[in-house]
Order: sequence, then C-alpha cells, then structure tokens
Amino acid sequence: MILVTGATGNIGGALLRQLRVRGSGPVRGLTRDAGRASFPEGTEAFEGDLERPDILKSALEGVSSLFLLSSVGMMTDTLAMAREAGVEHVVLVSSITVRTHPHLNAARQGAALERSLQNSGMAWTILRPTQFASNTLGWAPSIREQGVVRAPYVDIGLPTIHPADIAAVACAALTEPGHRGQTYALTGPERVTVRRQVEAVAAALGREVSLVEISRPEAHRQMASFMGDEEADAVLDLIGGDVNDELLKVHDTVARVTGSPARSFERWARGNAAAFR
Repeated sequence: MILVTGATGNIGGALLRQLRVRGSGPVRGLTRDAGRASFPEGTEAFEGDLERPDILKSALEGVSSLFLLSSVGMMTDTLAMAREAGVEHVVLVSSITVRTHPHLNAARQGAALERSLQNSGMAWTILRPTQFASNTLGWAPSIREQGVVRAPYVDIGLPTIHPADIAAVACAALTEPGHRGQTYALTGPERVTVRRQVEAVAAALGREVSLVEISRPEAHRQMASFMGDEEADAVLDLIGGDVNDELLKVHDTVARVTGSPARSFERWARGNAAAFR
C-alpha cells in the first residue's frame, strides 16, 4: 500500500493519476475532505490531517511506502509514527534551497527533516525541486480582473519545474528499484523569466496580459502583509534578489529518472489556462 499525502494538491493529485496508470497496486490518498476529493478509480480516499496523530495512525495502517510533502509542524512525529506503523520507504519532497540557500529558516528546517528521515531506520528518497510552475497561480486574480501581472525581477530566469514532473520522479521512486538512498535535484528543462511566463499565460489565454515590473520594496510590502517580513524577504531572495549558480543550474534528473524530458512552462500554462480566465 502506498499512502500519498497532499493528495488533492498539484503534486499529489498528479502522483495519484500516474500511480493509477502504472498499476502500482493499492493506493491511499490522504485529504482533509474526502467528500470533495476527486481521486482516480481504485484510490482509497482517507480523510485526515498530518497534524492529527490519532487519524494519521489509522491512515498508516498497512502502508509500506509513504509520499510526504515537507512542511512546518509535526513532520518528525509523522516519521516516527510511520516507522512504528511499519512503513518501509518514504519519498520526501524537500526543496533545492537546502543546498542553495541553507541560511534561510525554511531551508534549515528542511535540512533538519531530511536528516531525521535519513536517521529514521526507514529507506528514503529525497526530492529537492526548484520553483514550481504552479506558483504563478498567485497571478490569477490580477490577470482575471485587470489583465496585468505586477512582479519584481522580471528578467531573471529560474529553471521552473512542472509539478507533474515532481510527481513523475516520485512515482518512479515509489514503484521502481534503484532510488532508495538517493537525493534528486529537480528542475525544469530551462531557465524561464517572469516575462516569458507572462507571455506563455497570455498565449494560452489567447489575449494580452500586461507586465509591470515593481521594485523589491513594493513587492515586499505586498507579500509581507500575508506572509510576514522574514518569509517575504526569503521569497524575494529566491526569485531574484539573491540567486546563485546552484539555484540557476538546470538539472537533467527528470529525464534520467523517468525517461521523458521535463515539461516546459508553456505546457503548464496551456494545461492550466482555465485558472486565469
């Protein structure tokens, strides 16, 4: 049995579909609202929350492999419960910032969680993706209402990754031999600037979308209002204010692990155009 956490998210949902296509055997999806979840046929919908140990214990019954999204909170407790439940292998989605920006608080927490997994006694595979293509969904309200994107660092290109490619590597790690004990840096096939992302969304919509470059202080004021000063500064560093060669590096891991080239941002935009209409 494979348990997929975050099963209704961009990565988890894609992973469930890919596991179904592969015929991987019994799969369970953990979601906060099983009644509203739309899972592939044959997937067991399990209602629960990683922050509810009593429910998680039930979700882990009979599970041999666990797909886990890194987040703040009770992740160390989750790993301990997984080991106690007899889970043999954990595929963890961490972040490339563990390597590129280890001084950031979120990266320190991610590194600590990676170490906890590596020392847990369970087999492990660690995925370290870069910026998600789906992060641009944050532009959706302004595109729908005003036909405009306001963003800083519009000409700095990052190797943005399609969430389905993270899922594809996770699917391979969960169903194929040779991936245990591996740490994979995951990126898209090339660097993509904000300017090009906006152009791709506009092309997918078949209408013009304007781009307005804003300053870091202006972007910080907007972001800090809902994520706080420290996190806003960290995000701004990662999208352009403190980039380095390691963050900008394009890796071929997706192609090597899955046998298929990494998906482009344009492909993501075409597949998600409805969110911007």
